[in-house]
Amino acid sequence: MPGFELFGDLERKEVNDVLDNGVLMRYGFDGMRNGHWKAKALESELQNIFQSKHVQLVSSGTAAVSVALASAGVGAGDEVIMPTFTFVASFEAIMMLGAIPVLVDIDDTLGLNPEAVEKAITPKTKAIMVVQMCGSMADMDALQAVSNAHNLLLIEDACQAIGGTYNGKPLGSLGDLGCFSFDFVKTITCGEGGAVITNNKDYYLNADHYSDHGHDHVGNDRGAETHPFLGYNFRISELHAAVGLAQVKRLPNFLEIQKRNFNILKDALSEIPEVTFRTVPEGGEESCAFLNFFLPDLETATKVSQAFNENGIDACWNYYNNSWHYIRKWNHLKDLKSLYPISNEVKKGLESLKNKDFSKSDHFIGRNISCLIKLSWTEEDVKNRALKMVESIKAVLKH
Repeated sequence: MPGFELFGDLERKEVNDVLDNGVLMRYGFDGMRNGHWKAKALESELQNIFQSKHVQLVSSGTAAVSVALASAGVGAGDEVIMPTFTFVASFEAIMMLGAIPVLVDIDDTLGLNPEAVEKAITPKTKAIMVVQMCGSMADMDALQAVSNAHNLLLIEDACQAIGGTYNGKPLGSLGDLGCFSFDFVKTITCGEGGAVITNNKDYYLNADHYSDHGHDHVGNDRGAETHPFLGYNFRISELHAAVGLAQVKRLPNFLEIQKRNFNILKDALSEIPEVTFRTVPEGGEESCAFLNFFLPDLETATKVSQAFNENGIDACWNYYNNSWHYIRKWNHLKDLKSLYPISNEVKKGLESLKNKDFSKSDHFIGRNISCLIKLSWTEEDVKNRALKMVESIKAVLKH
């Protein structure tokens, strides 16, 4: 991860097909496109990869989350449970619908803590949104049991986890709807793009219509389409889909490279007794997009992160003070800094965030180092990197 590291002739061919054909929009212009339907072709490929009956491409991973929630009927005043460790897009996508994000603690999987989810459920709860951060998964059996017991939607955000599996099923395919991102820094990229997957035909049709202004897409006359309901523009273009179509064909190779690089680093770090790794639930296989490990405490993790920077070891983060991915620094959410008016209901739902105790999440995020696994590394590059990482950690622990 990310796929842009290995752009090549296949991506150029697919993009040039669109440019030569001249139809950049995914819908309509049937007579002009000479059989070129890149978005449709990519959706078909993704159906096979995700073992899902339906795939709807959209303009981003953020759009995928909003479209998935809206397609299943989540809206104004509904509560959606989400983790404290994710990307800011998670709460943005929820709030865009007028719904209320309810943040709860994570556990040693770096995903939603099922017990914390259970405690957060109220009569207003409509959905549990699991975020499979950094290429691995939460305890999906436990979370599925909670959602079933309370008749709640289970939305799976697998934007960072394409290629990961749980009990043999692709991450993203375990919930009622799954969400993926194909932005510039994902394992496969469209430049910008995303997808909603589901086995529920009604949710799929809703996603198909909602993401294109509510168009019903009946027939081949764009101007004659009707609008069963309101929608927005979350369309992907044929150019973006063309890049993704090339990348998805290379996914097995990308995952193989990720796994090789991941294992070299993990094997090296495993020799340090003070280093432990995130818990992967039984039956789970990481996508190997990131290597996540724990150090004894926040102070040690902070010093290791600084040592990595000083020694030129890039793309490794301690998220404790990160404003993109962890609750501690989401001040714009806590202070409700918005360009548009936020409803009193949402304000009330979020008013506890400033003082809520997330020390259980702090315990894991504070000690965690998350390292991106690059596709462009040679085997020698990874071995040299592993050596530098081990030396840096040992030097910190020694002092």
